Amino acid sequence: MDERAALRLLETELESAGDDAAVVGDLVITTDMLHERTDFPAGTAHYTAGWRAVGASLSDVAAMGAQATAAVAVYAAPAFDAEDLLAFVRGASDVCETVGAAYVGGDLDDHTELTVATTAIGHLETDPVLRSGATPGEVVCVTGTLGRSAAALDLFARGDLERANTLFRFEPRVAAGRALAAHAGAMMDSSDGLARSLHQLSEASGCGFAIESARLPVDDALLETAEDEAAALETATTFGEDFELVFTLPEAAVTDLAADLDVPISVVGEVREAGEITLDGEALADEGYTH
Repeated sequence: MDERAALRLLETELESAGDDAAVVGDLVITTDMLHERTDFPAGTAHYTAGWRAVGASLSDVAAMGAQATAAVAVYAAPAFDAEDLLAFVRGASDVCETVGAAYVGGDLDDHTELTVATTAIGHLETDPVLRSGATPGEVVCVTGTLGRSAAALDLFARGDLERANTLFRFEPRVAAGRALAAHAGAMMDSSDGLARSLHQLSEASGCGFAIESARLPVDDALLETAEDEAAALETATTFGEDFELVFTLPEAAVTDLAADLDVPISVVGEVREAGEITLDGEALADEGYTH
């Protein structure tokens, strides 16, 4: 059973399952686990690991349209090096500070590899934005750029560690999520990649999507590191781990909202009636990051 099948199974048992975070009253809560083997390539600084691990959970809070309030983490490693541990906590604290939240502690444990489990809590000021609200006629948008993390992995492999670590420290889109909350039909983050996110939104909303490749905001760093433009486009569409927001909006709201957000947004397509998810008229496969 893969992760998607496991999630579908759990949705039949857990009423709160199925979105980026669970809604409990006017709170949202989410949790994530990252491993050195799969999530922290060689050369990842502990400061970056703390930032990225906690940022992943803050991104889920953002995708619900909530204000992040606090985060905790379980830090497990073969040994506790004082410098590494403090760097991790400083990275976790700093990413929280960027979104107006607080890093308030966690737990320590032994493990055969660096493993981090994070939890973030947010407060809803409006109704949560779910994955199930996309409506035909709306447009599909993304924040920021796509392919940043893929470019970082290539730079890690090349030994350009300073630039790779910088790219790996993304800013969770909490402010943008809050601004979009009263307007977005559906929303989630792009941790699994744009293509897979669209399939998840389609399944939840019962709709299709028509996406145009020329409108995708491919990150400049990926254009520099990819073999060619076609390879960059495929990677930007399927790689994931960028933690941008993927959302639907009434087209009339785009211009005004774009002026109010702290990050650029790109209209990449439109919501269609139930049917295929296409890229330039061709079926877009359900490909993306697999945990």
